[in-house]
Amino acid sequence: MPDWSAALIVPGSELDGAPLLRRELTLDTGHGEVTAAVLHATAHGVYEAFLNGRPVSDEVLSPGWSAYEWRLRYRSHDVTDLLEPTSVLGFALGHGWWAGRLGWNGGRGYYGSELGVLAQLEITFADGHVQRVVTDEDWTAGPSAVLADDLYDGQTVDARRYSDAWLRPGFAGEGWTGVRTGERDLATLTPYVGPPVRRQADIAPVRTWTSPAGATLVDFGQNLVGWVRVRVSGPAGTEVTLRHAEVLEHDELGVRPLRSALATDHFVLSGGEDVFEPTFTFHGFRYAEVQGWPGELADGDLTAVVVSSDLERTGEFSCSHPLLGRLHENAVWGTVGNFLDVPTDCPQRDERLGWTGDIAAFTPSAAFLFDVEPFLRDWLRDLAAEQQAADGMVAFVIPDVLKYVTKDDPEASAFPDPDSTAVWSDAAVWVPWALWQAYGDLSVLADQYDSMTAHVRRVETLTSPTGLWDTGFQFGDWLDPTAPPENPILAKADNGVVATACLYRSATLVAETAGLLGRSEDQAHFAEVAARTRAAFLEHYVGADGRITSDAVTVYALAIVFGVVEGEQRRLAGERLAALVDEGGYHIQTGFAGTPFVTDALTTTGHLDAAYRLLLQEECPSWLYPVTMGATTIWERWDSMLPDGTINPGQMTSFNHYALGAVVDWMHRTLGGLAPLEPGYAKVLVAPQPGGGITWAKTALQTRHGRVAVSWSTEGAEGLVVDVELPEGVSALVRLPDGTEREVGAGTSRVAAATAGA
Repeated sequence: MPDWSAALIVPGSELDGAPLLRRELTLDTGHGEVTAAVLHATAHGVYEAFLNGRPVSDEVLSPGWSAYEWRLRYRSHDVTDLLEPTSVLGFALGHGWWAGRLGWNGGRGYYGSELGVLAQLEITFADGHVQRVVTDEDWTAGPSAVLADDLYDGQTVDARRYSDAWLRPGFAGEGWTGVRTGERDLATLTPYVGPPVRRQADIAPVRTWTSPAGATLVDFGQNLVGWVRVRVSGPAGTEVTLRHAEVLEHDELGVRPLRSALATDHFVLSGGEDVFEPTFTFHGFRYAEVQGWPGELADGDLTAVVVSSDLERTGEFSCSHPLLGRLHENAVWGTVGNFLDVPTDCPQRDERLGWTGDIAAFTPSAAFLFDVEPFLRDWLRDLAAEQQAADGMVAFVIPDVLKYVTKDDPEASAFPDPDSTAVWSDAAVWVPWALWQAYGDLSVLADQYDSMTAHVRRVETLTSPTGLWDTGFQFGDWLDPTAPPENPILAKADNGVVATACLYRSATLVAETAGLLGRSEDQAHFAEVAARTRAAFLEHYVGADGRITSDAVTVYALAIVFGVVEGEQRRLAGERLAALVDEGGYHIQTGFAGTPFVTDALTTTGHLDAAYRLLLQEECPSWLYPVTMGATTIWERWDSMLPDGTINPGQMTSFNHYALGAVVDWMHRTLGGLAPLEPGYAKVLVAPQPGGGITWAKTALQTRHGRVAVSWSTEGAEGLVVDVELPEGVSALVRLPDGTEREVGAGTSRVAAATAGA
């Protein structure tokens, strides 16, 4: 960690373009060769850094979005090879999350309105001498070719103004001015824990055509997050406009789901050969509408650039059912698109916030698909910081910009004054616990322990005299498909049942965490909270016939999976759950709270066939209905697009929302048969449960111990045959539907059963 002596600097006067800041430097002499040079940098806004005209890294949108009041992250770049005896260090700045639009009411600049950079270049010489070049009032600032930039609205670039002369020694450009120092507490500077954002892939268009209204439309074949790189030649002053959207409606660009987000880039041509890449914005899109193009579009003119936090892909899944393969791939793309520095709800409309409920539901799935441990541990630090400032309350979104949105415009919030809410606030417990299970590093629980306990302690104060969590605002089983499009909070599941079950789960997990960390007094306390909560649930919500209040699929799923009901009550809950699923025609009847757990609840109570029928349903609402409609990501609503090809009439619909894709966790464990028997897969459970007419599946995971792979088939004469591949030091318990159990060790093993099971 650097010994900071730099100051935040901002342009000394208003500029007519996004700011550029520069400093010319000469290497100290008499100390031998340069042995190392590291640039530590952060910004109010987002930055791109250059040394002698070359980018210092391939990262974009740094330093991302954190709880800026308490944590401003910096990046450290090795720039040794870029130094020259006389060098120019330069920064280009964009509004980013700091000063740009955030939320759905049109407000901006909630953290600040001034863009600035804080940087320290440390140059080490052969004799140990260190030369420091820091941001101070010796820098200068000037305007760039970027005339406007916003994450929601897009970017405007005038190539006639572009020049790289500001990155060369001796530059003295027109319109350049001095800088002044801004305000930043250096104690809030912290290194990244998670990975930076980078370009991940280039995607070429698959189709270009003219719409009925005469618009030029381009289809990139995949709903993605990023921007379009444009290569174009035309008369100087020509303006090319690209508008982005995820779907088509009535054969035109379907922009209504964007709400107020413009998602439009404007490029003004220089008259020569121009390449535009709007790196101070991002869009969620599959389609682009092109206006003002000089001549005809040709191959290579437009390229979609996929942008995401730089996550390592770890999990693989495939099976004999092609629609399930596409569903799984949709969950992968949903993760890539929404894990952009913050785990967002959606990447396209005027929102893009770190909703806690979404990631509470999806973390087990995400932790299989990608190595998300550093990414989510970084975000959890923001959660803890926001929570500490809010007396233990975990906000709806992290970073919690809504506290400013509602203060700025109280009418802008669709929700009452926030307080802890089930599933959403439970992210404080469920996310670190899922990371512990996936990666086996106990330090995540130790690091988040105060946050985890603070959440449960706060909820303890919110329960009613009955011991139920049936007070205050709740999202409940948000987006239950039976709720009206205009009011997704009106789920069938009773809010108190959902919340009380969630409190039981969180208290139980915190008690287990306290035990793991040797906090015996806390362990006893939270175990007592769990026991008290369960007793209240059973007394007030479970009838003598086993019926649970509101008699909804979600309440049974939560009660079963969380362990609230046991023995005969569990059996009755399982029977009623299966009956409800059957009565619903094996269509989905769950929202955010129930969807991650319903297939597990059916499976563990002896209704595997019902779980498969639910999974494989293709009519709306179902997991596979969007796949049959051509979806390439997970939708926010089960019917984000209606069967007639029109967009859901609700004011809130997204075609890239990972939460309802949480079923892929069950697919990995139950269909694929790969689960941790011990946290981090130090020991593996291989327990495939075939069904639904699926004849083979393959699942693999790069664990902290090495690659684990399971494949099974029922296509041969032997019945169910399971192949297992394990790394050194890892063993597995193979458990097959016919009761076969066998321990296997490192290397490859084959285990056969007499029948294929369900």
